Amino acid sequence: MNLLKKLDNLFFIVGRTLLGLYFIGPGLSKVFEFTATLALMRIKGVPFSSVLLPLTIFIQLIGGIFLILGKNIRLASFILFGLTICINIFIHNFWALNGDPSQAHETQNFIKNLAIAAGLLVLATKDKN
Repeated sequence: MNLLKKLDNLFFIVGRTLLGLYFIGPGLSKVFEFTATLALMRIKGVPFSSVLLPLTIFIQLIGGIFLILGKNIRLASFILFGLTICINIFIHNFWALNGDPSQAHETQNFIKNLAIAAGLLVLATKDKN
């Protein structure tokens, strides 16, 4: 048990790095697929899509970098938590896809994002700054 306690800092670094990478990847994807992402946001009814997409990219990239570097972890976690919940509501709205073949996939993404959001809240409580 003592060995696991000694590994706490390593686990903390690896965990926040993996969460950071989880946001950096999609952030970069949105940069390279900007037009397609914007079209998806508009189809899904996201208001102010042309403003919110660049803001989302910024939050995902900067928030992910902050998590990896261990800077402003609490603030970055809370902001990424809010973004994740908003993305869930607008993009992974499985409840609006009754009978659509993509409903199961969107349900899975919704639940996965809830787990990510939960991890961000836990991470926010472990800020060592």
